[in-house]
Amino acid sequence: MNLLILEDERKAANELKQSLENLRSDLHVCAILPSIEEARTWLSTHDAPDLIFADIILSDGKVFHLFKEIEVKSPVIFCTAYDEFALEAFEANGIDYLLKPIEEEKLQRSLEKVERLKNVFSHQSFLEDMSRPKNIFVHFRDKLIPIEPTAINYIYTHNHVAYIHTDSQQYEIRETLDELALLLPERDFYRANRQYIIPQRKVQHVERSFTRKLTVKLTVPTPQPVVVSKARASEFLQWLKN
Repeated sequence: MNLLILEDERKAANELKQSLENLRSDLHVCAILPSIEEARTWLSTHDAPDLIFADIILSDGKVFHLFKEIEVKSPVIFCTAYDEFALEAFEANGIDYLLKPIEEEKLQRSLEKVERLKNVFSHQSFLEDMSRPKNIFVHFRDKLIPIEPTAINYIYTHNHVAYIHTDSQQYEIRETLDELALLLPERDFYRANRQYIIPQRKVQHVERSFTRKLTVKLTVPTPQPVVVSKARASEFLQWLKN
């Protein structure tokens, strides 16, 4: 298993590397990087590692900025002296959150967790699922709230404001459809057009017009028809079949 360590304290990085090597002989640390800038460069020029261990405070800022700037598909185990960043960590590919000093027993449990997840999913599905949280966290009024993707009927935007519609409530949120599309699993949600993201499980039927556009009827009412352009019709139908 190829690992990447993001840590600006050399002593802590070496101790983590030694602990990992003590626990598993099949672990290979590809690089130890102290900054967001170096991590950005490395990730853009190398294959994605199987797992990333990341401190939260690096030499040039919080590691969360890295995950906002570039798409990182590898799952992440956060190793930090601070406990107040847990929410942000699990929004940013996090599958575990270890507080320093890191005990080898807890490190072993984290590695076992990774193996369990890999056994449940195929390798590609594992990467896709771990790169997105099980719940998405959105800004609603003055709070950051979790929403289960399975509770979403559709997401739409009107007058530059995005709304998440569920059975129990409609949330007016700050996030854009582009941002939400990155958080949701691609196999379950589709960006139908500039206005809508729809879940596969809510598609009732699809109508094709003489212009070869598609009108998608959901099992719940929508403010406006959900229309997929001719250019994206084939892609949408393929997604629907899969």
